[in-house]
Amino acid sequence: MTKALFHHLVRIVSVCCALLLFAAVLHAPSAYYWLLRTVISIGASLVIIKNIATTFWVLLFAIILVLFNPILPIFLYKKGLWAPIDILAGLLFLIEVIINRPKKTKVVTTNEKAKTFNRDRIL
Repeated sequence: MTKALFHHLVRIVSVCCALLLFAAVLHAPSAYYWLLRTVISIGASLVIIKNIATTFWVLLFAIILVLFNPILPIFLYKKGLWAPIDILAGLLFLIEVIINRPKKTKVVTTNEKAKTFNRDRIL
């Protein structure tokens, strides 16, 4: 897998994670939250791998990975406690996608010959 393809895949997964986190604020069955924890863990792991050289992003998404891990889940039994965490984590996924998007590069091609004029020549 090429680096550009991996970065594109991480961007798609990050947007899906953000959408799932925003939907988690609404009332849903408990199976949705298990799925949410699994998908968010995978997404946070991919973002950490993508940004391994940037300590800031690694630390933020490591916290998200710990909060949303499905193996040893952290239970905050009130929905009111999880709602701001879900919204903040969703915003972090979107902010990471926007800030770390690929830069547009201009391709400059010059097919023109350098023009020379008789007046420019030194005799």
